[in-house]
Parts: sequence; C-alpha cells; structure tokens
Amino acid sequence: MSETTVSTNGWKPNPRAARRRSADHLATAFGMVMAGILVLVLASILWTLLSRGLAGLSAAAIMKPMGPPGSSSGLANAIVGSLIQTFLALLMATPLGLGCGIYLSEYGAKTNRFASCVRFVSDVLMSVPSILVGLFVYQVMVAPFGHFSALAGSVALAILAVPIIVRTTEDMLRLVPTSMREAGAALGATRWRVTLSLCLRSAKTGVLTGILLALARVSGETAPLLFTSLGNQNWSFSLNRPMASLPVTIYQYAGASYEDWVQLAWAGALLVTMGVLAINIAVRVSARRG
Repeated sequence: MSETTVSTNGWKPNPRAARRRSADHLATAFGMVMAGILVLVLASILWTLLSRGLAGLSAAAIMKPMGPPGSSSGLANAIVGSLIQTFLALLMATPLGLGCGIYLSEYGAKTNRFASCVRFVSDVLMSVPSILVGLFVYQVMVAPFGHFSALAGSVALAILAVPIIVRTTEDMLRLVPTSMREAGAALGATRWRVTLSLCLRSAKTGVLTGILLALARVSGETAPLLFTSLGNQNWSFSLNRPMASLPVTIYQYAGASYEDWVQLAWAGALLVTMGVLAINIAVRVSARRG
C-alpha cells in the first residue's frame, strides 16, 4: 500500500537528505556532549575552590597581612598589592590601547603598511606567553636597576592588557555605521571630533567590555610578577620596591609544607576566581545593556 502511494504521488526518499539529517543529529549530539563536559569541568573547579577555599576565608584572612607560619596571618597586603598593580597597569594600558585601536579603525586603511604592521604586532602580543613578557620587563626594568619593583610588575601586566584593548576598540569602532561619520562631517565637525564625539561614544559599551576583559586577563597572572614585583611579606606602597600580590602569594603558599599557608593559598585562589567571575558577569551585563 505504501509503495503504491509513493509511486502515485511521485515522491521517492532522498538518501542524501537522510545522510545530511543523520550527520546533523550526530554533530548536534557531539556538540552537546562537549558542552556538557566543559560545564562539568568548570563546575568541578568551582566546587573544589569553594570546598577548599571557604574554610580559610575569614575576616582575619582579609584584614591581616602575611606573616610566618602559625601566626594567624592573612592576605591583606597581597590583596592591596594586587589591586594597586592591576589598577596601575590598566591606567597605563587603557590610553595606549584606545589610541592604537582608534588609529587602526579610523586612519589605518588596509593599504597602510604601518597600520598593517601595528595590527600584526598587536595580534602577536596577544598570543605571547606571559612568562616571556615577564622576562622582557625583567631585562629592561629590573636587572639594570638591581632590584624588583611594583612598577615593573605593572608594566608587565600593561603589556599583556594592551593588545586586548586594541583589538576590541578597533572591532567596536568598525561596527559604527559610516553614515554617522558622514553626518558629523556634514555638520562641519573635524575628523577627530567625529571620532571622539560620535564614533567612540556610540561604541563605548563595547570598548568598556574590552577594558574589563583585559582586566580579567591580567588580574590572575603570576609568571610576569615573579620576574618583576617578586612579592613582599610586609606592607609596601612604594612602586620602587617589591610588592605582594595574590597570584604570587598563592604560588608560594600552595607548595609550602605548612597547613595554614596552604589554606590561605586556597582562600586566595577563591578570591581571585570570584573577582574574575564578577568582572565577566559585569562584561555580560554591560554588553546586554549596550
């Protein structure tokens, strides 16, 4: 009966369409499995950090500075040192990244060899291992002066943040319609005024997202700080001296043979993770509002 219906209607099953549907179902299932594995890995990391880090997270761990084993010490100077170095790095990287991104988007045409060179260098810097940046800054700012410093650590973090800001700024400005630039020029505004007052203002949400992503990228870096700011067991607010930081403290305490130091390392790792997670949530919220 079914064969008669098929022959009457003139419809025949297409084996290619059946294979395509099977391949589509297989690819969808594969993607779902990989996504599930990724979520499980992230959930396991967060569970380990919460289960091990919450036990050591207390008021003393946040308010007291670092100290010898068994002294009920904390991470206060490391937290403050990380905030100082990260803020200073962002203060140096943001104007440079914004200026470079604006130049590449508004003035760096595809036929401009200098712009192409700058774009290539920015892409290379984005993929350079952070430890190489730390070694470079060590040779430039630490070895010649004979001492480690927080300023050198901030410079290393700024170098890592610049290419992210450059790429994000360029991409966001290229999304601004050309008609907006033409409207500004028709009103008699100069090119730099159009760029700053119209284009940059229209793309401010995406540019801010890039800055926050750069902040999240450098806030947990350890290798560059090992070669530059090194670390400090005491309070230090001088940019010309070694300064403590959470990533370096976690690295030092995690491999110690003292249980209280290991517990502080887990607490510090939880603080860094929660900070990066908060920054990423802020990026998502700002992107949706934009």
